[in-house]
Amino acid sequence: MLDAPRPFLDVSRSVTGRAWTDRLDASSTRIATAIAQRSGVSEILARVMAARGVALDDAEKYLEPTIRELMPDPSTLIGMDEMADRLAKAIADHESIALFGDYDVDGACSCALMARFLRHFGIEPQVHIPDRIFEGYGPNIGAMDKLIDAGASLIITLDCGTTSDKPIAHARSRGADVLVIDHHLADHALPEANALVNPNRPDDISGLGYLCAAGVTFMVLVAVNRVLRQRGDTGLPDLLKLLDIVALGTVCDVVPLVGLNRAFVVRGLEIARRGDNHGIAALALAARVSGPLNPYHLGFLIGPRINAGGRIGNAALGTELLTVDDEHHALAIAARLDELNTERQRIEVEAVEEAVAVADMEIGSGDGPPVLVLASANWHPGVVGLIASRLKDRFERPAFAIALNPDGTGTGSGRSMPGVDLGSAVIRAVESGLLIKGGGHAMAAGITIGPGQLGPFRAYLADALSRDVAAARAATALKIDAALTARGASIDLVKDLERAGPYGAGNPGPIFAFPAHRAKFAQVVGKGGHISFALVSEDGARLKAIAFRAASTAIGDTLLRGADSALHFAGSLGIDHYQGREQVQFRLIDLAKPKG
Repeated sequence: MLDAPRPFLDVSRSVTGRAWTDRLDASSTRIATAIAQRSGVSEILARVMAARGVALDDAEKYLEPTIRELMPDPSTLIGMDEMADRLAKAIADHESIALFGDYDVDGACSCALMARFLRHFGIEPQVHIPDRIFEGYGPNIGAMDKLIDAGASLIITLDCGTTSDKPIAHARSRGADVLVIDHHLADHALPEANALVNPNRPDDISGLGYLCAAGVTFMVLVAVNRVLRQRGDTGLPDLLKLLDIVALGTVCDVVPLVGLNRAFVVRGLEIARRGDNHGIAALALAARVSGPLNPYHLGFLIGPRINAGGRIGNAALGTELLTVDDEHHALAIAARLDELNTERQRIEVEAVEEAVAVADMEIGSGDGPPVLVLASANWHPGVVGLIASRLKDRFERPAFAIALNPDGTGTGSGRSMPGVDLGSAVIRAVESGLLIKGGGHAMAAGITIGPGQLGPFRAYLADALSRDVAAARAATALKIDAALTARGASIDLVKDLERAGPYGAGNPGPIFAFPAHRAKFAQVVGKGGHISFALVSEDGARLKAIAFRAASTAIGDTLLRGADSALHFAGSLGIDHYQGREQVQFRLIDLAKPKG
């Protein structure tokens, strides 16, 4: 029988309406004590590790994840041996190869990995990234014809293709072979590709379904290198040098940072910090990144700029940037992506304002629908995923945002919350005739909806997911790892905690409570409605702090008027590298008034 969550600081209802609970139950608390005693790590680091399921015997290895120990034999993936043999043959015969990728960061990274690998053997592949608006997701017959007409005898789809039966059948009817590298869920029988590697195909039992497409692509390259080595080839590429690209795709596709993914990101960041990839380095410069690259930089500064090309500009820019070897060319592409990202932000702000207003009316004073499904002819198809993400965060429920076309059809994206499998729900909706097409994975999905389907799709989601959503929302208590003071939140502590990272999906970042502190000098800063302030303890110690997008929220109102009140604060810690000076920064998530 599981222990009931233990309250933290006796907070049953915070300013945002959440309870605070101890992330550790009695059992994990005992494990934390044992980890600290046996491994010699700090008590707080031991608590963070134990709360994330690290066993006592695994603690030391967990702090030093290695690709060698965590990567299984690539042949455990169904279809891998056939794919590796076919690709090795194409390399040996110096065939004309074409790559067909997705227009998001994971697709760009997957294409860049394969392109850089092939270049090592003197093969310059054709690369086609579809236009999000005019072509949509995945292979299409027109694009396949274009690649074959240009001479391709082998087409490799990356981060797409699992549901593309007709385009793949068409390409093969014209004499081209097709290899599919993907990680998305299948909505029906697999296409007749020459080989298809996807850890989420129904017959795959590798247990690697948590990999993004870039991670799967890396495993394909490992398998191909092995085949070439067995055939006597020498001078093979050093694949570890490509881990910066794998790390970028892994963080930006928001897959769980556990197991092999965690090792990919830890080692990939080490490569990225050397600046060997001119594209990543140029985007870091354009994004004004300060300090060593970390997962936040990849996910929130570099990734969105690559995505901007696929959302509102040239979808091929991301792959081009990650494969360019000329520094000046990289800087020019990065500058263009930075401009597109600024324009994307403007479009997003306007669309999110409209979406939030509509959602407020739909929910009203009640609980509202379990899944928000909103549509507008005013929204750019390139930002619907961002709108859905903002709605999900604000209203604590899965959300779809759909950009409507003049003919009544629409292109939409959905974002979910842990415990609610959106991809499977969308696939069932397609099978039931409620959508033209759709797919995705547990946390995100894409759809194409037809005239008259909006209402039935809404009703279907409400019926199919209401129980899962209710359970997920009931589990939204804020989980606290430990209590700290402003004086105790040191740079050494933050660097120590990084040893259990990288943090993200599946490996949540530590959240700390600061009991009975005060907010001083609170003010609104930046265009996003952020609030900066100083977190001050009873002994006068100060900690630089910020609450993102807090203006006009309950948190913002409390901060701006409560300078003299002692409050409980909860949030995360990071290091700010402003002007080359390291300083701990507290990122506020929630706050509560002490009882009594």
